[in-house]
Amino acid sequence: MPEEEEFIQQLLNPKTQNEAFQRLLLAYQKPLYNHIRNIVLNHDDTDDVLQNTFIKVFQHLKKFKGESKLFSWIYRIATNEAISFLSQKAKKNGVSSESLQNKTIDNLKSDPYFDGNEVQIKLQKAIAALPEKQQLVFKMKYFEELKYEEISDILGTSVGALKASYHHAVKKIEAFVMAD
Repeated sequence: MPEEEEFIQQLLNPKTQNEAFQRLLLAYQKPLYNHIRNIVLNHDDTDDVLQNTFIKVFQHLKKFKGESKLFSWIYRIATNEAISFLSQKAKKNGVSSESLQNKTIDNLKSDPYFDGNEVQIKLQKAIAALPEKQQLVFKMKYFEELKYEEISDILGTSVGALKASYHHAVKKIEAFVMAD
């Protein structure tokens, strides 16, 4: 993709770097916010992780080899930042990642940036009951409508494994919702 290669060169060139990074921020800020928010659930935490993601992207641009699309590379950084953030937050609070996630879901009702209803809260609880990989795959496919190939590039997992993870996640979520 010549356009992407040219853009990467602009990001790496000290003369064009600031302008190119501004374009990168404009292009990725909203979709990355949504991606991170789907993982960490809390608005303020999402803003922190988003900021850390862009700092990491900027710091590591020179290491980007172009083996994947820029989109996939940035999303991989955001995903890893979000997961690390949740682990550190859980550790700092002396709780498991699962109980931290459940507490965050319980707090969603009072979050002014969450516009969901009881059904959305129930869906989030069902998702929280899934293993981490299934949660990620489900959220990326269901909420963000990413293609399996894109998720594969981001998570470094085969398309077949992702399809199986998504299928299992859907079945578990259906069972969770029906059990109530």
